[in-house]
Amino acid sequence: MFDTAALLAVLRRAPVVPVLIIDRLEDAVPLGTALVKGGLPALEVTLRTPAALDAIRAMSAIPGGVVGAGTVLDRAQARAAVEAGAKFLVSPGATPDLLDAAIEFGVPLLPGVATASEAMIARDKGYRVVKFFPAGPAGGPKYLQALASPLGDMVFCPTGGVSLDNATDYLKLKNVVCVGGSWVAPSDAVKAGDWARVEQLAREAAAIAV
Repeated sequence: MFDTAALLAVLRRAPVVPVLIIDRLEDAVPLGTALVKGGLPALEVTLRTPAALDAIRAMSAIPGGVVGAGTVLDRAQARAAVEAGAKFLVSPGATPDLLDAAIEFGVPLLPGVATASEAMIARDKGYRVVKFFPAGPAGGPKYLQALASPLGDMVFCPTGGVSLDNATDYLKLKNVVCVGGSWVAPSDAVKAGDWARVEQLAREAAAIAV
């Protein structure tokens, strides 16, 4: 059975989980440090670049941070991420094999769903916490609110199209535990090494009130 408490312990640390695309390994530690200092300790490093696994290894040493892997598509990627030090996994969707693999590996997985049926498939595997993706195109806050009654024992982390401007619309829903967002680490700030800006964006995100 999936350990829901372990995943919630990560997601409840802050209202926002940064979704990070790291192209240069040298950016990993200063980026993660700025986000943690700003109040966002759960860091999702997406497996979209060649530097991702090494970035997870490097960022695992950041004091106060909890580093996970995002865009996990299959069992092999899940295994590689766990071996690199990922403490949680995030996927854009959810195949039965990936759902089973995370349970076998003993690592929390936040599987992606976009419909009630997909959420029920994850639920059948024991998952009670899922990622709603892509949140904006899939129906936004109104869609999630509609799922609250029929799927009353499930909670969601909306990701995709979430910003500082609309995060509160999601976070005020009773079935939302946190949101995922890339706006706290804009590519221009990362490329420029503007870690002060990243830290400030993190502080603003961490202070979102609902």
